[in-house]
Amino acid sequence: MGDSNHVQMLFDANWPQPQLFEFAGGHAAVFSHRSPDKETPNEDSVALLSAGDTSGIIAVADGCGGMALGEVASRSAILALEETLIGAGVEGPALRPVVLDGLELANQRVCEVGGGAATTIAVVEIDGTMIRTYHAGDSSILQISNRGRIKMQTVAHSPVGYAIEAGVLDATEAIYHEDRHLVSNVLGMVDAHIEVGARRKMNQLDTLIIGSDGLFDNLHVEEIVDLARKGSLLKCANQLATLATQRMQEISLERPCKPDDLSFVLFRCR
Repeated sequence: MGDSNHVQMLFDANWPQPQLFEFAGGHAAVFSHRSPDKETPNEDSVALLSAGDTSGIIAVADGCGGMALGEVASRSAILALEETLIGAGVEGPALRPVVLDGLELANQRVCEVGGGAATTIAVVEIDGTMIRTYHAGDSSILQISNRGRIKMQTVAHSPVGYAIEAGVLDATEAIYHEDRHLVSNVLGMVDAHIEVGARRKMNQLDTLIIGSDGLFDNLHVEEIVDLARKGSLLKCANQLATLATQRMQEISLERPCKPDDLSFVLFRCR
């Protein structure tokens, strides 16, 4: 993980366990590990981009396409966000145009990689106790209370994600659906679009979960919420990483199992 006054970035990681960082007036537990069934690079990339004592940007990118292109695509997207943030030199509520400019540059950079390179992206802008989400693809963002209430959940840009949102599929059916891996909107497409969420309040006991589909394809949302809602942030992150990795290694018709790169960030305000 790169570290400076402005940024902490994680590329091609194979961490044995999550690590905890002070970030944006709170704490972030970060984890990233390559799929247990491969020896090629981890195609996920993660960043904590500081924009002041109580503001910053969390980003998780999940490279698509296999081989080196997925890794290159996710890294290129994260580096474009970092470049834009440092170049703008702003913080707080002014982050919205910076994030949008950064994601536009990210899409341009991924398109320039060529060869079908693409990546999902999930971003949370933090300004004190206020947050805003941005995403393209099926990397997901959840905001939950310590009692387990889901306050916000992004919709995956995929046929299955849209079917869940429309009420055609329930979440349990969807996690086993044969087309769950199909994604309809990613960086690297000329017509890629970014879904921007409303500015939202984050309470002190709330937890943000930003993760690649390695998390959400192996654990039911109810399981993620139950493991992440209370207790120390690092303990919650360890529980999620352990169970998701275990699921990937145990083929079962009764539980989800999809070996994949696994990356996520848990964040709580201080």
